[in-house]
Amino acid sequence: MKPCAIVILNFNGEKMLKTFFPSVFSRSTYDVLVIDNSSSDSSVDFLEKNYPQVRIIQLAENFGYAGGYNWGLEELKDQYEYYILLNSDVEVTDGWDLNLISWMGENPDYSAIQPKLLSWQDKSKFDYAGAGGGFLDSLGYPYCRGRIWDTIETDAGQYDDNTQVDWASGACFVVNAQHFHQLGGFDAHYFAHMEEIDLCWRMRRSGWKIGYVGRVSVFHLGGATLDRSNPRKLHLNIRNSLYMLFKLESQAKFPVLFLSKAFIETAAAGFYLLTGKRELAKAVVEGYLDFIKTKSMIEKFTSSKSAVDSIPSQSKVRFVFWNYNFLGRKIYSDL
Repeated sequence: MKPCAIVILNFNGEKMLKTFFPSVFSRSTYDVLVIDNSSSDSSVDFLEKNYPQVRIIQLAENFGYAGGYNWGLEELKDQYEYYILLNSDVEVTDGWDLNLISWMGENPDYSAIQPKLLSWQDKSKFDYAGAGGGFLDSLGYPYCRGRIWDTIETDAGQYDDNTQVDWASGACFVVNAQHFHQLGGFDAHYFAHMEEIDLCWRMRRSGWKIGYVGRVSVFHLGGATLDRSNPRKLHLNIRNSLYMLFKLESQAKFPVLFLSKAFIETAAAGFYLLTGKRELAKAVVEGYLDFIKTKSMIEKFTSSKSAVDSIPSQSKVRFVFWNYNFLGRKIYSDL
């Protein structure tokens, strides 16, 4: 069994591959592979022409982030000890993969980790998706050291540590391959967004830890699939957050979480309407309707739903929304 495969999921990403793949190919020690989600552009031709030594796993259709990785990694099962799942819009640094896998080997009680994620556009800033390690508050809202809601910190070495977190970012996600397959991989019902948080939650419920390794940095463009302001992204985030809480929180706790989130997010939809952002308001409503419409289907896949409270978060912050919007605590050190 080989130690590690670096696996990039591609869908019509020719531009991203031309920009970012050279750094991955030249600065990585372990095998680099690409899973293609049935692209219709010339991205596969680009790889075959310029990197013929790179293995490409071609899928029959676009299964999204979750399904694409699940189907592609099935072909690698029992071949590698670890996977590094890497977005196609990430620039890596020298020794990045060796350092991450070395850390995993030294800490066998960890199932997944992420490096420090910085912005590719402004390399002095943290990246939105993962930053200095991810947490969940009491309502299931994700936030990061270095990024809370839309406030992003400058990197001054404040998160150069190694620490235990709630979730590792799918932008650069190191995972124990055996654990990944043992838990059934990502939940493909998500299609995209929050599936890595769901998987990390299930890993923690299984007794494994999730970590952040601050001595390794990579640079993420972000928004290559959907921009943060895109209504489709908002729709998926709301629907998938409800799905995750319904699936993984206790039966007694979920109704309270649902009503609390509905109050906050209905208010947000009203604000969007007042400010002329009708598509975003519509996305909030559609996220809830989508969840409710598919609830019976979801129940078929949640037979193992916990009847008791799930394991506690690593976060000490109960309500990030309240801290951020009403108490003005907009950076992690103020929480």
